[in-house]
Amino acid sequence: MRSGLAAMCAVAVLLGACSSTDDDTSSDTTAPAPTSAAATTTSAAPTTTAAPTTTVAPVALDEFAWAQINPAAPWSARAGLRVAELNGRIFVVGGRTPNNSTLPGDSTVWGDVWASDDGGISWTQLAETGAPGGFPARAYFSLVVKDDALWVIGGQDFGLEENPFCELLAQGVTPPPGLGIDPNAPCPPLLPTSQFFNDVWKSSDGITWEQVTPAAPWAGRAGLSAAVLGDEIVVLGGSQNDDSAIIGANGPQRKYFNDVWTSVDGVTWEQATDAADWQERAGAAVAVKDDALYLLGGEVGFTCTPLPDCVPPYFNDVWRTTDGAVWEQVTDAARWSPRPGHVCKVLAGQFVCFGGFGLIENPMDMWVSPDGASWTQLPQVPWNAAEPAAIRYDFDALVTAGPDGAETLLTFGGDRETFDFADPENWTRVDNDVWAFGG
Repeated sequence: MRSGLAAMCAVAVLLGACSSTDDDTSSDTTAPAPTSAAATTTSAAPTTTAAPTTTVAPVALDEFAWAQINPAAPWSARAGLRVAELNGRIFVVGGRTPNNSTLPGDSTVWGDVWASDDGGISWTQLAETGAPGGFPARAYFSLVVKDDALWVIGGQDFGLEENPFCELLAQGVTPPPGLGIDPNAPCPPLLPTSQFFNDVWKSSDGITWEQVTPAAPWAGRAGLSAAVLGDEIVVLGGSQNDDSAIIGANGPQRKYFNDVWTSVDGVTWEQATDAADWQERAGAAVAVKDDALYLLGGEVGFTCTPLPDCVPPYFNDVWRTTDGAVWEQVTDAARWSPRPGHVCKVLAGQFVCFGGFGLIENPMDMWVSPDGASWTQLPQVPWNAAEPAAIRYDFDALVTAGPDGAETLLTFGGDRETFDFADPENWTRVDNDVWAFGG
């Protein structure tokens, strides 16, 4: 494991003048195949079809190594952040930091922007949260690069307010069924609240932001996926309202989406489909490869009962589209375990998937695939983690290329919290470090 100044210098030389690759978002192994996806796809799912692959000599990703570039960046430790590269500069945008509290959802939400010109080693703050000309603070949004600009899309903020239902429940008032409130459940005095955004913002420098639209025609949502496919921004999936594991049984029911929307300019949106063939979900990974958009994994809930014997409501299926409207199922169950909050990127022409949330332990594996259908487990453990508690979810990553064209994958921040809200140390389990996975 490389660390310290020597590792920083070595990686700086490796990265050189960083620039993001166009793709956003092997040998046999004896590792056992994980359980297939817990949530089922729709009955109208198309026949499994392997996607076309390029015929290039694969890079030996099993020879890559993890190195920590920066153990503590100046931006606050956070989850649900987003990163992107524009004109050789890396940007870290938004996210949430849990406060020193045992209240679920009690967080500081960021609308700040930080930039690095040396591959994540040093950072400059470009915009503060709430600064004039900025966008409203948020987390679990999407960030894409198009037309020499950064685009912030959707997401949510966090807040706490007095629970208005407790007094009514105490008086015996029966809540409307549409609210999803259980009158027999304990009523928490404070209620986590979130605003779910469907606005779009763009910036050419990360400092000054233009609101492209205050309200796109798709419903406000967090945990959505977005990517640029051809000349269009594609927005898909996501959820509205917080999970019952956060907001409690008395909160409004969480709604999941499987609609797909496209836009050339962020102003005018067309609905490619109101219900894709894949099941509604949030927290999925997306990646663009060979002029197609791939959707990988995700969730329709945070937890399950009774633990440890229940099957989590997570996915490990893979879907592919060239237009957002017609989808083909590449596989109904990849070899990696079902999970949300993970990352799948195209590195050296191959999908690389790792990280994510798991019940009862976070997954300590990395998987590669040339086509999204066949998967091989790499020998490396993400972030050189020694235990599942060190694996993170809701982090972000990008792929950079050095002057010689060699690619390196960088990760930023992330979450290691559990659902044990009585744990006084739980709020500290977020990160602000930068790691590199490269040859």
